[in-house]
Amino acid sequence: MHTKTRVMRAALALMLAAALGPTTSMAISESSEALDEALRLQPRLDHGAEIFAMCAACHGADGWGAPDGSVPAIAGQSIPVIVQQIVEFRFDARHSIRMQHFADRHHLTTPQDLADVAGYVESLPPRQPAPLRKSPRAGQGASLFADFCANCHGARAQGNPAKRVPRLAAQHSEYLQEQLHDAAEGRRPSMGRDHARLLAPLSHDEVGAIAEYLASLAPR
Repeated sequence: MHTKTRVMRAALALMLAAALGPTTSMAISESSEALDEALRLQPRLDHGAEIFAMCAACHGADGWGAPDGSVPAIAGQSIPVIVQQIVEFRFDARHSIRMQHFADRHHLTTPQDLADVAGYVESLPPRQPAPLRKSPRAGQGASLFADFCANCHGARAQGNPAKRVPRLAAQHSEYLQEQLHDAAEGRRPSMGRDHARLLAPLSHDEVGAIAEYLASLAPR
């Protein structure tokens, strides 16, 4: 009986995989096409400003987000990064009911809309944080960032637009901590297993030290 149950479960799993496989592949292909098409377009900042009025309700008119970290600072973030994040929310590679709602095709109808709002966000002056006071925790954060993150995000956390790596400098500490924990625990599908493996050895306090250090860096 147990053998029969295992066989039935295995068959069901194969059926589900077969059913979901094409759908998943289609979503990945569609998201890639949406991203590539938007990045080929020239942003129109005047139209982007009109669209951003919708975003400003949460991110603020200056794009600096919320001080408690519930909403990230996005001002000055690169166009490729902004477009990619919108696309990831649209295609369920990132999860947030609020963002998934505003990233859908009812609000951002065309690839040009994506390019325009991303261009306007990039044009906004980045948040300028208060410098972090020198302390053992600040030094620990700088050292951990250099060891674990700087290879991709840059020595000063400036990011890499060509590779769609976001700038982390001057981001809110609480937001960074939440995202780092989500990445380590596999709740950010788009970040992949490499991030989870990299961050897994870090303790809660070490993640906090990295986040505080990044929040203190002036963006470049």
